[in-house]
Amino acid sequence: MTQRTAIVTGGARGIGAAVSERLAADGMKVAVLDLNEADAQQVVDRIVAAGGEATAIGADITDEAAVEQAVASVASTLGPPTVLVNNAGIIKDNMLFKMTPQEFQVVLGVHLTGNFLITKACQKHMVEEKFGRIISMSSTSALGNRGQANYSAAKAGIQGLTKTYAIELGKFGVTANAIAPGFIETDMTKATAERVGISFEDFTAGAAKQIPVARTGKPEDIAHTASFLASEGAGFVSGQVIYVAGGPKN
Repeated sequence: MTQRTAIVTGGARGIGAAVSERLAADGMKVAVLDLNEADAQQVVDRIVAAGGEATAIGADITDEAAVEQAVASVASTLGPPTVLVNNAGIIKDNMLFKMTPQEFQVVLGVHLTGNFLITKACQKHMVEEKFGRIISMSSTSALGNRGQANYSAAKAGIQGLTKTYAIELGKFGVTANAIAPGFIETDMTKATAERVGISFEDFTAGAAKQIPVARTGKPEDIAHTASFLASEGAGFVSGQVIYVAGGPKN
């Protein structure tokens, strides 16, 4: 089986770190990309210590030139990136009447423009290799969430991008799917707890009561799903949004 090279954006922590380590454990070479290379290096060190092969990349995915340079660097050092996990994201939560245009645009910029730029850069390698796996992180917030007009819009947009990628690239052996996590214990959910003014422990306990499996999610829950979608065996799954939320979402 061909050894694949993966790029994971926002790979320095949380879901991105868990996905990076899981794909490395699956036998892939992994480029851990984040805004700060030093943060990404910590994940790379863990991968290497476990026997894997990885490199840290620092880049702003909303900067086209930086993205092109990062992808070219990965291709020359690890091989053509044929697995891409679009995980990078930020939150700027606020109620609609208080949200500024800057808060709205910066969130869309990272989640949508960043996704578009690095996917465009990677798809060239995927088409040449006649194999590709594009996995983008959406969210249950795509269905709407109080205080997250910007984030909800971005995560809904990712679903549209994903389906379009699937339609355009399918004939080249490239699949595109989105994962929509529910409540996952990360720095982002901790920030949300702070925004609403309650402890993270109380926040997770309250969330677990609303989830059919009676627990909140861990980054590893998302990594398992990403591992499947990135696999050789997932070649007939494309254009899908998989809600990993401990229960059904409408």
